[in-house]
Amino acid sequence: MTDTPNFREDVQGFLAMINSLPAPDALVPEEQRMGYVAMKQLIEADPRDMAVIKDLTCPGPAGDIPVRFYDVRAERGPSPAIVFFHGGGFVIGDLETHNSLCTELSAELDLPVLAVHYRLAPEHPFPAAPDDCEAAARWLAGSPAELGRTVTGLVTIGGSAGGNLATVVARALCDKPAAAPMLLQVLLYPATDESQDGSMDTFAEGHLLTKGVMEWFYSLYQPKSGDPRAFPLHASAKGMCPSIVATAGLDPLQDQGLRIADKLVEAGVDTVYLHFAGMTHDFSSTRKALPSAAAATAKVIAAMKLMLMKV
Repeated sequence: MTDTPNFREDVQGFLAMINSLPAPDALVPEEQRMGYVAMKQLIEADPRDMAVIKDLTCPGPAGDIPVRFYDVRAERGPSPAIVFFHGGGFVIGDLETHNSLCTELSAELDLPVLAVHYRLAPEHPFPAAPDDCEAAARWLAGSPAELGRTVTGLVTIGGSAGGNLATVVARALCDKPAAAPMLLQVLLYPATDESQDGSMDTFAEGHLLTKGVMEWFYSLYQPKSGDPRAFPLHASAKGMCPSIVATAGLDPLQDQGLRIADKLVEAGVDTVYLHFAGMTHDFSSTRKALPSAAAATAKVIAAMKLMLMKV
Protein backbone atom coordinates (compact mmCIF):
# COMPACT_ATOMS: atom_id res chain seq x y z
CA MET A 1 0.00 0.00 0.00
CA THR A 2 1.46 3.31 -1.09
CA ASP A 3 -0.28 6.29 0.47
CA THR A 4 -2.12 8.72 -1.78
CA PRO A 5 -0.58 12.19 -1.26
CA ASN A 6 -2.46 13.89 1.56
CA PHE A 7 -0.74 17.04 2.76
CA ARG A 8 -1.36 18.31 6.27
CA GLU A 9 -1.28 22.09 6.35
CA ASP A 10 1.85 22.33 8.49
CA VAL A 11 3.61 19.67 6.42
CA GLN A 12 2.79 21.48 3.20
CA GLY A 13 4.41 24.68 4.48
CA PHE A 14 7.41 22.78 5.81
CA LEU A 15 8.04 21.01 2.51
CA ALA A 16 7.66 24.27 0.61
CA MET A 17 10.42 25.74 2.77
CA ILE A 18 12.68 22.69 2.39
CA ASN A 19 12.13 22.53 -1.37
CA SER A 20 12.97 26.22 -1.76
CA LEU A 21 16.51 25.68 -0.47
CA PRO A 22 19.23 25.48 -3.11
CA ALA A 23 20.40 21.97 -3.88
CA PRO A 24 24.07 21.28 -3.10
CA ASP A 25 26.45 21.19 -6.04
CA ALA A 26 27.62 17.78 -4.84
CA LEU A 27 26.81 15.44 -1.98
CA VAL A 28 29.88 15.48 0.27
CA PRO A 29 29.59 13.45 3.50
CA GLU A 30 31.21 15.98 5.82
CA GLU A 31 29.16 18.88 4.43
CA GLN A 32 25.96 16.85 4.69
CA ARG A 33 26.81 15.93 8.30
CA MET A 34 27.23 19.59 9.26
CA GLY A 35 24.07 20.55 7.41
CA TYR A 36 22.06 17.84 9.16
CA VAL A 37 23.15 19.09 12.58
CA ALA A 38 22.28 22.67 11.62
CA MET A 39 18.86 21.67 10.27
CA LYS A 40 17.97 19.76 13.42
CA GLN A 41 18.73 22.83 15.51
CA LEU A 42 16.08 24.71 13.51
CA ILE A 43 13.31 22.13 13.22
CA GLU A 44 13.57 19.89 16.27
CA ALA A 45 11.94 20.54 19.64
CA ASP A 46 14.01 21.75 22.57
CA PRO A 47 15.43 18.99 24.77
CA ARG A 48 13.70 18.03 27.99
CA ASP A 49 15.40 18.53 31.34
CA MET A 50 17.31 15.45 32.47
CA ALA A 51 18.75 14.56 35.86
CA VAL A 52 21.57 12.66 34.14
CA ILE A 53 23.28 13.20 30.80
CA LYS A 54 26.69 11.54 30.40
CA ASP A 55 28.93 11.25 27.35
CA LEU A 56 30.79 7.97 27.61
CA THR A 57 32.31 5.26 25.46
CA CYS A 58 31.68 1.55 25.39
CA PRO A 59 33.89 -1.17 23.94
CA GLY A 60 33.27 -2.09 20.33
CA PRO A 61 34.70 -4.46 17.73
CA ALA A 62 36.96 -1.76 16.27
CA GLY A 63 37.58 0.40 19.33
CA ASP A 64 35.56 2.55 21.68
CA ILE A 65 32.06 3.61 20.59
CA PRO A 66 30.78 7.06 21.64
CA VAL A 67 27.50 6.83 23.57
CA ARG A 68 25.35 9.25 25.54
CA PHE A 69 23.38 8.16 28.59
CA TYR A 70 20.17 9.91 29.64
CA ASP A 71 17.96 9.49 32.66
CA VAL A 72 15.14 11.70 33.82
CA ARG A 73 15.83 10.35 37.32
CA ALA A 74 19.03 10.89 39.26
CA GLU A 75 18.67 7.41 40.74
CA ARG A 76 16.45 4.46 39.97
CA GLY A 77 16.00 0.82 40.83
CA PRO A 78 16.18 -2.06 38.37
CA SER A 79 14.33 -1.23 35.15
CA PRO A 80 14.29 -1.70 31.40
CA ALA A 81 16.51 0.57 29.33
CA ILE A 82 16.17 2.00 25.83
CA VAL A 83 18.99 1.81 23.31
CA PHE A 84 18.61 4.43 20.56
CA PHE A 85 20.19 4.35 17.10
CA HIS A 86 20.11 7.61 15.14
CA GLY A 87 19.09 7.91 11.51
CA GLY A 88 20.95 9.50 8.63
CA GLY A 89 21.41 6.84 5.97
CA PHE A 90 24.41 5.26 7.76
CA VAL A 91 26.38 8.33 6.59
CA ILE A 92 25.19 11.36 8.60
CA GLY A 93 23.73 11.91 12.08
CA ASP A 94 25.33 11.79 15.51
CA LEU A 95 24.60 12.17 19.22
CA GLU A 96 23.56 15.81 18.73
CA THR A 97 21.07 15.37 15.88
CA HIS A 98 18.74 13.21 17.99
CA ASN A 99 19.60 14.54 21.43
CA SER A 100 16.18 16.10 21.96
CA LEU A 101 14.29 12.97 20.98
CA CYS A 102 16.32 10.89 23.43
CA THR A 103 15.39 13.28 26.25
CA GLU A 104 11.73 13.04 25.18
CA LEU A 105 11.84 9.26 25.35
CA SER A 106 13.43 9.24 28.79
CA ALA A 107 11.04 11.86 30.18
CA GLU A 108 7.83 10.39 28.76
CA LEU A 109 8.62 6.72 29.35
CA ASP A 110 10.44 7.27 32.67
CA LEU A 111 13.29 5.06 31.52
CA PRO A 112 17.03 5.45 30.95
CA VAL A 113 18.17 5.86 27.34
CA LEU A 114 21.52 5.06 25.76
CA ALA A 115 22.16 6.75 22.39
CA VAL A 116 24.81 5.13 20.20
CA HIS A 117 27.05 6.91 17.69
CA TYR A 118 28.06 3.96 15.51
CA ARG A 119 30.73 4.23 12.84
CA LEU A 120 29.57 5.92 9.65
CA ALA A 121 30.14 5.32 5.95
CA PRO A 122 32.01 5.90 3.71
CA GLU A 123 34.87 5.75 6.20
CA HIS A 124 33.30 2.63 7.70
CA PRO A 125 30.95 0.79 5.31
CA PHE A 126 28.70 -2.16 6.15
CA PRO A 127 28.83 -4.03 8.51
CA ALA A 128 30.49 -1.48 10.81
CA ALA A 129 27.17 0.10 11.88
CA PRO A 130 25.35 -3.09 12.96
CA ASP A 131 28.53 -4.43 14.55
CA ASP A 132 28.83 -1.33 16.74
CA CYS A 133 25.13 -1.18 17.56
CA GLU A 134 24.97 -4.79 18.65
CA ALA A 135 28.09 -4.36 20.80
CA ALA A 136 26.60 -1.28 22.51
CA ALA A 137 23.29 -3.02 23.18
CA ARG A 138 25.04 -6.02 24.73
CA TRP A 139 27.15 -3.68 26.87
CA LEU A 140 24.04 -1.88 28.11
CA ALA A 141 22.32 -5.20 28.85
CA GLY A 142 25.21 -6.06 31.15
CA SER A 143 24.38 -3.16 33.51
CA PRO A 144 27.80 -1.49 33.19
CA ALA A 145 29.04 0.17 36.35
CA GLU A 146 29.50 3.51 34.57
CA LEU A 147 25.72 3.89 34.32
CA GLY A 148 24.85 3.02 37.90
CA ARG A 149 21.72 1.18 36.74
CA THR A 150 20.54 -2.42 36.81
CA VAL A 151 19.06 -3.16 33.39
CA THR A 152 16.25 -5.74 33.37
CA GLY A 153 15.45 -5.66 29.67
CA LEU A 154 16.11 -3.79 26.43
CA VAL A 155 14.06 -1.68 24.04
CA THR A 156 15.72 -0.97 20.68
CA ILE A 157 14.49 2.08 18.76
CA GLY A 158 15.56 4.14 15.79
CA GLY A 159 14.32 5.91 12.70
CA SER A 160 15.20 5.26 9.05
CA ALA A 161 18.73 3.80 9.12
CA GLY A 162 18.30 3.70 12.89
CA GLY A 163 15.13 1.64 12.42
CA ASN A 164 17.11 -0.76 10.27
CA LEU A 165 19.71 -1.06 13.02
CA ALA A 166 17.08 -1.38 15.76
CA THR A 167 15.61 -4.50 14.18
CA VAL A 168 18.97 -5.97 13.16
CA VAL A 169 20.12 -5.69 16.78
CA ALA A 170 16.82 -7.02 18.13
CA ARG A 171 17.10 -10.05 15.85
CA ALA A 172 20.68 -10.69 17.01
CA LEU A 173 19.70 -10.42 20.68
CA CYS A 174 16.69 -12.67 20.23
CA ASP A 175 18.88 -15.27 18.51
CA LYS A 176 21.74 -14.99 21.00
CA PRO A 177 20.38 -13.40 24.19
CA ALA A 178 22.33 -10.72 26.01
CA ALA A 179 22.56 -10.34 29.80
CA ALA A 180 19.08 -8.75 29.76
CA PRO A 181 16.28 -9.87 27.42
CA MET A 182 14.81 -8.03 24.44
CA LEU A 183 11.45 -6.54 25.45
CA LEU A 184 10.44 -4.41 22.46
CA GLN A 185 11.68 -3.09 19.13
CA VAL A 186 10.41 0.23 17.77
CA LEU A 187 10.99 0.86 14.08
CA LEU A 188 10.28 4.39 12.91
CA TYR A 189 9.98 4.72 9.11
CA PRO A 190 12.63 1.99 8.77
CA ALA A 191 14.80 1.13 5.78
CA THR A 192 14.32 -2.63 5.45
CA ASP A 193 14.92 -3.85 1.89
CA GLU A 194 16.44 -3.10 -1.50
CA SER A 195 13.21 -2.00 -3.22
CA GLN A 196 13.35 0.88 -5.68
CA ASP A 197 9.69 0.99 -6.75
CA GLY A 198 6.30 1.66 -5.14
CA SER A 199 6.52 4.45 -2.59
CA MET A 200 10.19 4.92 -3.47
CA ASP A 201 9.05 6.09 -6.91
CA THR A 202 5.86 7.85 -5.80
CA PHE A 203 7.73 10.08 -3.35
CA ALA A 204 11.08 10.13 -5.14
CA GLU A 205 11.34 13.94 -5.06
CA GLY A 206 10.02 16.84 -3.06
CA HIS A 207 9.05 15.08 0.18
CA LEU A 208 12.17 15.63 2.35
CA LEU A 209 13.91 12.28 1.84
CA THR A 210 14.50 11.58 -1.85
CA LYS A 211 15.22 8.46 -3.86
CA GLY A 212 18.46 10.04 -5.09
CA VAL A 213 19.72 10.65 -1.57
CA MET A 214 18.88 7.06 -0.60
CA GLU A 215 20.90 5.85 -3.58
CA TRP A 216 23.79 8.07 -2.47
CA PHE A 217 23.61 6.73 1.09
CA TYR A 218 23.74 3.13 -0.11
CA SER A 219 26.56 3.85 -2.57
CA LEU A 220 28.65 4.82 0.46
CA TYR A 221 27.33 2.28 2.97
CA GLN A 222 27.80 -0.60 0.49
CA PRO A 223 25.29 -3.03 1.99
CA LYS A 224 25.21 -6.59 0.67
CA SER A 225 21.98 -7.38 -1.15
CA GLY A 226 20.13 -10.26 0.50
CA ASP A 227 22.12 -9.99 3.74
CA PRO A 228 19.64 -9.81 6.67
CA ARG A 229 22.03 -7.59 8.65
CA ALA A 230 21.97 -5.08 5.78
CA PHE A 231 18.34 -5.49 4.68
CA PRO A 232 16.41 -6.96 7.64
CA LEU A 233 13.33 -7.91 5.60
CA HIS A 234 15.41 -10.97 4.67
CA ALA A 235 15.73 -12.03 8.33
CA SER A 236 13.36 -14.50 9.92
CA ALA A 237 10.61 -12.93 12.04
CA LYS A 238 10.03 -16.11 14.05
CA GLY A 239 10.63 -15.60 17.76
CA MET A 240 11.07 -11.84 17.44
CA CYS A 241 10.29 -9.67 20.44
CA PRO A 242 7.10 -7.53 20.50
CA SER A 243 7.30 -4.78 17.91
CA ILE A 244 6.07 -1.34 16.91
CA VAL A 245 6.41 -0.21 13.31
CA ALA A 246 5.53 3.37 12.32
CA THR A 247 5.36 4.63 8.74
CA ALA A 248 4.74 8.04 7.19
CA GLY A 249 2.42 8.70 4.27
CA LEU A 250 4.75 10.99 2.29
CA ASP A 251 7.83 8.83 2.78
CA PRO A 252 9.74 6.92 0.08
CA LEU A 253 10.30 4.21 2.73
CA GLN A 254 6.67 3.68 3.72
CA ASP A 255 6.30 0.43 1.72
CA GLN A 256 9.45 -0.97 3.33
CA GLY A 257 8.02 -0.34 6.78
CA LEU A 258 4.69 -1.92 5.84
CA ARG A 259 6.41 -5.02 4.48
CA ILE A 260 8.35 -5.66 7.67
CA ALA A 261 5.20 -5.06 9.76
CA ASP A 262 3.34 -7.60 7.61
CA LYS A 263 6.14 -10.11 8.05
CA LEU A 264 6.09 -9.71 11.83
CA VAL A 265 2.31 -10.17 11.98
CA GLU A 266 2.45 -13.23 9.71
CA ALA A 267 5.05 -14.75 12.05
CA GLY A 268 2.75 -14.28 15.03
CA VAL A 269 4.79 -11.50 16.63
CA ASP A 270 2.84 -9.13 18.92
CA THR A 271 2.93 -6.07 16.66
CA VAL A 272 1.49 -2.56 16.63
CA TYR A 273 1.50 -0.88 13.22
CA LEU A 274 1.04 2.90 13.11
CA HIS A 275 0.64 4.72 9.81
CA PHE A 276 0.62 8.52 9.76
CA ALA A 277 -1.02 9.71 6.56
CA GLY A 278 0.25 13.02 5.23
CA MET A 279 3.39 12.87 7.37
CA THR A 280 7.00 13.09 6.18
CA HIS A 281 9.98 10.87 6.78
CA ASP A 282 11.95 11.65 9.97
CA PHE A 283 8.89 13.13 11.68
CA SER A 284 10.02 12.22 15.21
CA SER A 285 12.84 14.77 15.01
CA THR A 286 10.99 17.61 13.27
CA ARG A 287 8.71 18.41 16.21
CA LYS A 288 9.40 22.16 16.43
CA ALA A 289 8.67 22.73 12.76
CA LEU A 290 5.65 20.41 12.63
CA PRO A 291 2.99 20.29 15.37
CA SER A 292 1.53 17.24 13.64
CA ALA A 293 4.91 15.52 13.92
CA ALA A 294 4.92 16.15 17.66
CA ALA A 295 1.45 14.58 17.87
CA ALA A 296 2.56 11.56 15.82
CA THR A 297 5.61 11.07 18.03
CA ALA A 298 3.39 11.23 21.12
CA LYS A 299 1.27 8.42 19.66
CA VAL A 300 4.36 6.27 19.14
CA ILE A 301 5.38 6.84 22.75
CA ALA A 302 1.86 6.00 23.93
CA ALA A 303 2.10 2.71 22.00
CA MET A 304 5.46 2.02 23.67
CA LYS A 305 3.90 2.52 27.10
CA LEU A 306 1.10 0.12 26.18
CA MET A 307 3.47 -2.56 24.93
CA LEU A 308 5.80 -2.24 27.91
CA MET A 309 2.87 -2.73 30.30
CA LYS A 310 2.64 -6.29 28.99
CA VAL A 311 6.18 -7.26 29.94
